[in-house]
Amino acid sequence: MSERLNETASAQQLARDARQKTIQQQNEVTIDLVELFFTLLRGWKSILLVALIGAVLAGLYHTYTVKPSYQAYTEQYITTSDSVISLQDLQIGAALTDDYRNIIISRQVLNQVINDLQLNTDYKALKKLITVTNPSGTHIIRTTVTTSDLALSRDIANDLLLVSIDQIYQITGSSRPTIIDYSEAVAVEDVTPGIVRSMVIGAFLGGLLVAAVLIIKLMMNSTIKTVEDVEKALQLPVLAAVPYYQD
Repeated sequence: MSERLNETASAQQLARDARQKTIQQQNEVTIDLVELFFTLLRGWKSILLVALIGAVLAGLYHTYTVKPSYQAYTEQYITTSDSVISLQDLQIGAALTDDYRNIIISRQVLNQVINDLQLNTDYKALKKLITVTNPSGTHIIRTTVTTSDLALSRDIANDLLLVSIDQIYQITGSSRPTIIDYSEAVAVEDVTPGIVRSMVIGAFLGGLLVAAVLIIKLMMNSTIKTVEDVEKALQLPVLAAVPYYQD
């Protein structure tokens, strides 16, 4: 008797497991890649239209909001003596490179530049326009200034170079850094992001948005359209299907 009860309980448990598995399968969202491809293919006109609109909007945004950017740079060479450079001088120069970099963007140096050029800004705002780098394996300090005005970028870079050299000499007591390059108008680079790049990004985002909407609509669509949909929904084989012909 107990064996029969156990068998009945096992059968009931298997039936419950089968029903739960069926429910889980019904709730799962599966995407047919072929169907997805044809869905996107059918919506190509919408994708193209919104992509063009996105490109135009991005172009207008770039035209009216993006300011031009001009980048000027100067270079100075770090030395520790006025005589012939020795290996020890090179090693000391390498150790002082970081110190010199911090002196160049110090508050005292930046305030002096502001006073020299009568800039309508403070040292914190000016500091954001300046990048000081040290090319790997060299004792060269490159100072880059980026503003929306070509002449202003050049003037700030050159004045910053002269002021920082004097300040470095006063603080370190070593020889003055050697000037390699002043900034010249012909060497100032226009680094403004191109409008084409903005339009390509706008077109891509527009097309991607429409594609995402089409995919979501496909995933949310639970209507039964094919024999395969019936088998997936009911978990039962289809015995017969009536074809539909449109006159």
